[in-house]
Amino acid sequence: MELCGVFERSERQMVATAKALRRMTASAGTGRSDTERAPRSFWFDPRFAIGIVLVIASVLGVVTVVTVADSSTVIYASREMLSPGDRVQSSDLDTRSVRLGSLGAQYLAEGDIPRGGFVVTRPVPAGELVPTSAVGDVAGATAASIVVNINGELARSIGEGSVVDLWSAKETDNNQFGPPSVLVDSATVVRLIARDGGIADRSAQSVELLVPRTKIAAVLEAIANADALSLVPTSIPVRG
Repeated sequence: MELCGVFERSERQMVATAKALRRMTASAGTGRSDTERAPRSFWFDPRFAIGIVLVIASVLGVVTVVTVADSSTVIYASREMLSPGDRVQSSDLDTRSVRLGSLGAQYLAEGDIPRGGFVVTRPVPAGELVPTSAVGDVAGATAASIVVNINGELARSIGEGSVVDLWSAKETDNNQFGPPSVLVDSATVVRLIARDGGIADRSAQSVELLVPRTKIAAVLEAIANADALSLVPTSIPVRG
């Protein structure tokens, strides 16, 4: 009987110990969960911000270098040999994307060719970039600029772009001038050339005119013979 009592007491102690251990485990688990759920304070390292700034700066620098290096221009190139007098349209040329920098203005770029095309003024080998100095306006094939000295003052309505008639009067044997006649009709004023010197000479005015090539010989003859030349506007301005 005494041995049975000992076993019973031992069993009760074991059960009590097991319960105590379970309570301790549960208590420890609850404390750890509360600790994990507790909010953590935010910690900021300035070196992290500096690193981000350096990365962004390096990316922007690379993008800028690539953009500048890729600043190419579309330039026209001759598809075949171009000879003086050839009339060429943009469809007759090839285009090339090249990097010329400040030299790009010296070559014919995309969009520079007018609707009527241009006239070649000097040879351009096949495959070469077309210089702007090698082409001219199509009007140059039928007209040319000549500077003439006009006697007396010009009409107030005459200026750059005005359409005028060029009249000429030949000098006679008694140092007088004969009746004037129209030498060139519907000539275009390119520019009025300013007089040199501090005192303006109102007796003559130099004017650059665009005249038909068929009239060049007659105009040069009048200039060489010192004929009296005058300009008459072809229209009367509405105002002025």
